[in-house]
Amino acid sequence: MTITIVLADDHGIVRAGLRLLLESQPDFKVVGEATNGREALQVVAKLRPQVAVVDIAMPEQNGIEATRQLSAEYPETQVIILSMYANLEYVQRALRAGARGYVLKESAGDELIEAVRAVHAGRRHLGLKIVDEFIDDYLAQRTSAEKDSPLEQLSPREREVLQLVAEGNSSAQIAERLFLSSKTVDTYRSRLMQKLELDDLPQLVLFALRHGIIVAE
Repeated sequence: MTITIVLADDHGIVRAGLRLLLESQPDFKVVGEATNGREALQVVAKLRPQVAVVDIAMPEQNGIEATRQLSAEYPETQVIILSMYANLEYVQRALRAGARGYVLKESAGDELIEAVRAVHAGRRHLGLKIVDEFIDDYLAQRTSAEKDSPLEQLSPREREVLQLVAEGNSSAQIAERLFLSSKTVDTYRSRLMQKLELDDLPQLVLFALRHGIIVAE
């Protein structure tokens, strides 16, 4: 049986390397590629792969938010997050979003191949450098800190606007990408700033960096 895969990463060289790696396996077939989270949703909707390998840090829509939507809309596609970071908050948010695997780029190689086979078989797979013990504890109990996370106050649309604003997009640019009016974008922006108790753009960018919405290059 062939395992069909979609790759989502904003770096063409990385996608080419991943394709070469994965298609070294006779039963793996990369059927599509995407350069950002929003495009990944479109490609998965069209091709319905069994596995999606999604980079955590992408423009327009990051890998975690893309995973949240993929898991809700296309549950038959198992998502593996590919990341440079072993940050515990990133791992927790990825699992909460529905990811079945989390692999560090530095050890992708054979580990990514193992992850694809694992999630396709219905199992969870985390990278070797990620502490395994926290998984069951995390899924079994939600701490008060998680419940009170400021991100939980935001709607999915507000999180989208937050990322796009933090990336430096104007209201007009965001409106064009999200098929909204500039006035509606301004309303979302004002509402999320109020919810997060932020006063200006530098504070918003710092918040986005601290919470993994965007990643410093």
